[in-house]
Amino acid sequence: MNIKSIDSITIIVSDIARAVRFYHEVFDLPLVNGSKTTLQVGGKQQLQFVTPAATGIHISEEPGNSELALATKDPLAKTLAHLTNYAVEIDDGPVPYQGATGPATALWLRDPDHNLIKLVCY
Repeated sequence: MNIKSIDSITIIVSDIARAVRFYHEVFDLPLVNGSKTTLQVGGKQQLQFVTPAATGIHISEEPGNSELALATKDPLAKTLAHLTNYAVEIDDGPVPYQGATGPATALWLRDPDHNLIKLVCY
């Protein structure tokens, strides 16, 4: 088997519309055509949202137990200004970080369900 990339990540949330709105507005992630639960990340990955009560999904987790790392091309100062514009509180950082593709700076924040989001700035 030769895994080439991550296709999608699913995050458990209490309110799908609220989660989609947060990730769409704060991180500028576009909605996948015709979907109310899936956003596009980069060119080839998707971020999906489900609730614990979703039918056909075998998930025992509750909202707030996920962690997601997102890489940004923007400089750190622009990323921080953008988050400030949306009144998003930073939990930790910025600090030096060894990312998947090399040295970076990372900071952590939480979405409305308290899922941890790591923003990696290369």
